[in-house]
Amino acid sequence: MRNRILVSCSIFLLVFAGCDKVDELLTFTISHQVTFQIENSTPLNLPIEIATPDVTTNSSQTFENNNTSAGLVKDVKLQEIKLAVTNPSGKTFSFLKSIKLYISTDQNNEIELASLDDIPTTATSITLTPTKEKLDTYVKASAYKLRTSIVTREALTQTLDVRADLKFKVTAAPL
Repeated sequence: MRNRILVSCSIFLLVFAGCDKVDELLTFTISHQVTFQIENSTPLNLPIEIATPDVTTNSSQTFENNNTSAGLVKDVKLQEIKLAVTNPSGKTFSFLKSIKLYISTDQNNEIELASLDDIPTTATSITLTPTKEKLDTYVKASAYKLRTSIVTREALTQTLDVRADLKFKVTAAPL
């Protein structure tokens, strides 16, 4: 009887640990980059919507490169999103009080993607806090839309170019 319990526990542990190893082998990162502008006419302490171009995913090719397909993708989460002012060079985020990014597609409703409040005034780049939302349908789509909402703490004297680098963690089943 004792041997059966020991064997059962051993099998359970092997299966459980094995699943984690398989998921680890079938996990990869998809990176996207988008640039948008913040105009110098933004009002202070009010939420402002920033136009952001659509992001083409090319996800089917990325899935194929990682030996899987869209139908086998089990889980997609935002791993990281970093923002940096690219023009003018050396500009900090001192003007920015808070920021929220949203994601949507033509077939999927908009959801919050990431946000950051109380942005340090000396930061030349910032890393937003991702939500825990499942993003499978958004990343599997041929393109998605980003919407940015900001609140400024100081007036901008010139238009800024901002680059957003997004990294999605994808877990899929093998082909």
